Amino acid sequence: MIDIGLSKMALIGAVALIVIGPEKLPRVARTVGTLLGKAQRYVSDVKAEVNRSMELDELKKMKDTVENAARDVHNTIQTSASEFEKDWAEATDTASAALQDQTTVVPAYKHPGKNWRLKRGAVPQWYKAKSGVRTKAQSGAARVARYRPQKFH
Repeated sequence: MIDIGLSKMALIGAVALIVIGPEKLPRVARTVGTLLGKAQRYVSDVKAEVNRSMELDELKKMKDTVENAARDVHNTIQTSASEFEKDWAEATDTASAALQDQTTVVPAYKHPGKNWRLKRGAVPQWYKAKSGVRTKAQSGAARVARYRPQKFH
């Protein structure tokens, strides 16, 4: 705001002491300080309001440009979609006409003869039994009970 040096402050303080008097000086200084604080707050509020209005204008301009761009993209997509539909309709009409000219032969269904429930492993069962590979799921408790030593009566 105002650029006041130390020497100017001392001169103002000396003049204020002479004019006002030493007993009223603290109250006057307090009043001047509060008024300066209010003035600074008012100036900062005005600056903030101006900045907000400038940002609002910028945002409105940006919104308008984005809306225009979105409208342009929508129109472009709509025209290209309608052209594609027209081309597709022409292509399918020619293809369907060509297909109607040909006689369609549908082959008869033949069962593949597979049993999908039957598991066909590559390793023979006798090899799994010999090497001790587990072929059936068994809980841990059942496995412990299976290998527990038997009591002789």
